[in-house]
Amino acid sequence: MEIVKVLHMNGGMGDTSYANNSLVQQKVITMTKPITEDAITQLYCSTLPKSLVIADLGCSSGPNTLLVVSELIKGVNQLRQKLRHQSPEYQVFLNDLPGNDFNTIFKSLPSFQKKMSSQLGAGAGPCFFAGVPGSFYDRLFPSKTLHFVHSSYSLQWLSKVPEKLEGNKGNIYMARTSPPSVLRAYHAQFQQDFSMFLKCRAEELVLSGRMVLTLLGRRSEDPSSKECCYIWELLAIVLNEMVSKGLIEEEKMDSFNIPQYTPSPSEVKSEVLKEGSFSIDCLEVSEVNWSVYNNNDGYNVAQCMRAVAEPLLVSHFGEAIIEEVFSRYREILSDRISKENTCFVNVIVSLIKKE
Repeated sequence: MEIVKVLHMNGGMGDTSYANNSLVQQKVITMTKPITEDAITQLYCSTLPKSLVIADLGCSSGPNTLLVVSELIKGVNQLRQKLRHQSPEYQVFLNDLPGNDFNTIFKSLPSFQKKMSSQLGAGAGPCFFAGVPGSFYDRLFPSKTLHFVHSSYSLQWLSKVPEKLEGNKGNIYMARTSPPSVLRAYHAQFQQDFSMFLKCRAEELVLSGRMVLTLLGRRSEDPSSKECCYIWELLAIVLNEMVSKGLIEEEKMDSFNIPQYTPSPSEVKSEVLKEGSFSIDCLEVSEVNWSVYNNNDGYNVAQCMRAVAEPLLVSHFGEAIIEEVFSRYREILSDRISKENTCFVNVIVSLIKKE
């Protein structure tokens, strides 16, 4: 599976699109707002840029794509008015892998810019937008050109499925039954990827530039703990049932693994310290219910997961089984949500580029 080609959220604006099934991600962005606001305030006051360059990495498509950017620009605009400064110009880079639905973003820009212009009022600098397709595990921008980098619910995705997962039979991710070698392989891939991400951004950010990163993670130091692996374990149960009914080949099931790693705060901290280019301004953990709709409905959670996982499943198993997979997944999710407290754990880190 070549991740760069197949990892993207469901595009368009249909029932199974990410645009219509990303309320969890929206809630997480809203919860992180105080940290993001604090970081952009400190950045603006310490650098007073004439042109402010913001990059949103793993921007996806839909209503969340421009949510953070609009809040950042509005925050700076209020600040510069208070300080009686002339407005900077704003350059916004929206990055994701090439398979992302950039067209939907571009189509929404004219109305977004019109709305922003009326909200910001007279005297606000112009906003320029550009799409940047490519992996954030590589360099994406020229040296020392970015002031602020934001990424939410993207950095848990790895650059590739880790190697040496042969012993992970019956699982599609790290699980309680995964052998230690599988957990080590996932962790090693995360270390390699996250340190490469930090190294690339260190080149691209100006001195005292800021990053606010939110990752799907865990509180526990156990990488196979229920708080981060359960949602994938339930999908594995569905796929294994379909293997036993002859609807999926066993070899196909055994060779499918999710390219994700949900780190603990200490693992994030460890990589930041080891790479050495950034100081940590704050490191926090938060939680959001699987069902942000608060109606214990497996349908919405299944739709949310489908918007994220369908492209990966289709590329490996083909399209024919998808409706059956998510119909069964919906049932099992409804059952578990009604009986258990089910949450996603978020790790948020705010970083400052060192001298």
